[in-house]
Amino acid sequence: MKETKGRILVYTGDGKGKTTAAVGLAVRALGRDMKVLILQFIKSPERTYGEQIALEKLGAEMHQLGIGFTWTKTPEEHRAALKKAWELAKEKLQDPKYDLIILDEINNALSITSFPIDDVLPLKEVMDTLKNRPSHMHVVLTGRDAKDEIKEMADLVSVVQVEKHYYDEGVDAIYGIEY
Repeated sequence: MKETKGRILVYTGDGKGKTTAAVGLAVRALGRDMKVLILQFIKSPERTYGEQIALEKLGAEMHQLGIGFTWTKTPEEHRAALKKAWELAKEKLQDPKYDLIILDEINNALSITSFPIDDVLPLKEVMDTLKNRPSHMHVVLTGRDAKDEIKEMADLVSVVQVEKHYYDEGVDAIYGIEY
């Protein structure tokens, strides 16, 4: 039986593969002719990413809305980017044309503690917006340190844990594997 109720899925944890899992889900949804939108809260449009190239070829809509890691720019620049990203996400989460929206690395954004973010990305507003989205819409939230409140409201929570990683041996991000 075809499920018509939209679900909230969370991919979190310290291991590699949260965005990759969401991308796999996007590919599956695109294969079923679903309308897919991916909003990336941390990744910058100044770089290109392999998943962006592939998913756009498959028909997904994808936007990099961030400006990189929190240590790469000033808190004010990050706050402005998060505010703009959240404004777009709120608008899209009300648009019934989307079947699947992936809020990539929003968990990372919501867990920032090095500068205030609650006025530009308010947790309560995120939760209210998720609750009031179109009933058929599935939403995936990725990123480390998912808030307990987000995990509680989710229908699925997968925690990706690292057991071994080549970063620990000094290997940089690998083209085609990490980006």
